[in-house]
Order: sequence, then structure tokens, then C-alpha cells
Amino acid sequence: MKKLMITAFLGFSFVAFSQELKDKPQSKDTDKALPVKTEQAEPDIKKKASEEKAKLPKPYDPKADAEKDLQNLVAKAKKEKKNIMIQAGGNWCIWCLRFNQFVQTTPELKKIVDENYEYYHLNYSPENKNEKIFAKYGNPGDKFGYPVFIILDQNGKMIHVQQSDVLEEGKGYSLEKVKEFFNTWTPRS
Repeated sequence: MKKLMITAFLGFSFVAFSQELKDKPQSKDTDKALPVKTEQAEPDIKKKASEEKAKLPKPYDPKADAEKDLQNLVAKAKKEKKNIMIQAGGNWCIWCLRFNQFVQTTPELKKIVDENYEYYHLNYSPENKNEKIFAKYGNPGDKFGYPVFIILDQNGKMIHVQQSDVLEEGKGYSLEKVKEFFNTWTPRS
């Protein structure tokens, strides 16, 4: 009997609730609650990103001998008592290009980099994946995506790997987060 009463109560409650929803006037704003994705929206976004990418400097060189370049940087870093900041990515990567542009055009960041680091853009692209170098550092791009930062001490020893998404803010990068990242890994006297 108890089961029958509970079932009847639930049934009546459902019918009453359904009727309440049916009788409730629908707001015209309900239709606007979720934006409708048009066929034109995606190509516009891709076009804008492509236009932005075309305007940004291309710091990655697929033809570079990364192994030799890094050996030279280690020698230079030792002499100048600097660490090495490797920004791994490629000219195909809008976030890689944005980061480079952000650092190069923000005097406060450029100063920190110039005073404390030898900076290197390690290419990852179909033309040159630099597999040997990436393997040496644990293939961080596979784990974190690009750009990814590999920090070496002045002797060439890897001391940190930093994913870049934690440095982002909106459609760019956070000055405070990037500044903190750079300052955290400056050489210790």
C-alpha cells in the first residue's frame, strides 16, 4: 500500500510539474540565451588568426642546427653567467609568435631576458622536429603543447620546464605572470 501511495504521489507531482512548465509563458530572451554558431563564424576566426600570424615576426628557423646552437649558447651563458631560456615551438603556432612579440615589445620583460638569459627559439615543425634535442629534455611539447619553455643553467643542465597556458590572459599573456616566471629562473649568484 505504501508503495502504491508513493507511486501515485510521484505520478501526480510529475503531471502537475509538467503542466506548470507547459502553462508558463516562454520568454523571447530564452532564444538568445545560447549564441547560435553560424557557418561564417569559424572562417572569420581562422581568417583573423591567419592575418595576425602573417604580421608577427617568425623567430623559428627550421634549418638551424639546434644542437650546435645550444652548445654555443652554453659556452656564452657560462662566460656571461646567464641561464638559457629555450622557447620551443614553431612559426605555425600563433601562441608561440604572440609570446615572442609580447616579450620583444614589452621593455620590462625584454630587460629581464636580456640581463639574465641567452634566449633560443627551438623549432618544432614538419620540416625539422629536432627530435634528438626534444628527447634530451623529455619531449615537453608532447605533454604541454607549444610554446613550452625549457630553462637550462649556465652549464646546460635542465632546471625547469614551463607550460605556457598558465602564463596566458585573455587572447595574450599576463605581464605579471610572465615577469614572475622570468624572475623565478634567473641565475643565482
